[in-house]
Amino acid sequence: MNVTLPAPRSIADYRELARTRLHPELWHYLDDGRDTPCGRANRAAFDAALLMPRPLADVRGGHTRIELFGEVLGHPMLLAPLAYQRLYHPDGEQASAMAANAQDGQLIISALASQPFDTIARAAERAPWFQLYWQGSRDATRRLLDRALAAGVRAVVFTVDAPVKQSALALPAQVGAVNLDAPARPVAIADGQSQVFDGWMTQAPTWGDLAWLRDLTPLPLLLKGVLHPDDAVQAVRRGCDGVVVSNHGGRVLPGAPASLSALPAIVSAVGPGVPVLLDSGIDSGIDVHRALAAGAHAVLIGRPCIWGLAGNGALGVAHVMRLLRDELEQSMALCGHASVAAIRLGSP
Repeated sequence: MNVTLPAPRSIADYRELARTRLHPELWHYLDDGRDTPCGRANRAAFDAALLMPRPLADVRGGHTRIELFGEVLGHPMLLAPLAYQRLYHPDGEQASAMAANAQDGQLIISALASQPFDTIARAAERAPWFQLYWQGSRDATRRLLDRALAAGVRAVVFTVDAPVKQSALALPAQVGAVNLDAPARPVAIADGQSQVFDGWMTQAPTWGDLAWLRDLTPLPLLLKGVLHPDDAVQAVRRGCDGVVVSNHGGRVLPGAPASLSALPAIVSAVGPGVPVLLDSGIDSGIDVHRALAAGAHAVLIGRPCIWGLAGNGALGVAHVMRLLRDELEQSMALCGHASVAAIRLGSP
């Protein structure tokens, strides 16, 4: 029996709407990681992060604008690079791009996008960012990057925290990673060798590959998947312009720390001149405020945007972003913060 739900008025409403509209197997794939120890740690870290009310502050003229790499955005919430968005709505990544534009925000296109890069970029209007996965070799990685550059992307987010992640989801024939070459052949291993160490990991990137990538593009380059301060420092020393603190939404290593818990030490390690973004676990505008208060320059929004996409296409994504922004503004006002910079400074 089909159940008709009322029009969504909250992010939780969109989550429930998406759950009812998606096939149970697809919903499980999307929700994977939220109920792992790592995913639960993400939620617990945000819930434990307190915000201090500061009444009587004059916040007239307050705003959520930020500047990242010379680009002014209306708010500090970027649409995270989630794969295969045509699984959730026929308009796929184009819908997310249009929503980002409508809400004066920024989209990060996934390497595993289900639509051509140039098609997504045209829908975005504002030049999007691009999430790059290592393709097993420098030649294959260069070809993928060249396709994104040809579409006019303005920043590269190199994601390195899932070199051996595998998914059991079987993609339908009409949905796939249309911008990729054919998958690389598995590495043959000898008797007594490890499939992980001598197979999969021989096609994973190294610090030397990061240095090679830095030399390959003049665009802003961010390293995504950082949880240890030493890794963040090394990324900056090797030429990265920023880092994204992320545990991949709890989907890769169940025992990894919460992204929010790792954030302050990384912010301190790289210093104030390096943009540090936070990914994983954000479900509300209050969570955004908590991340900014812990030192993030901006955040990536993942599953909530897909809930909006599944619920109502581009309008759903735009509505989710507006709800997040409204919640952030209300939280800022109650804490006496008239700007994102004031949050990061810890004073009205």
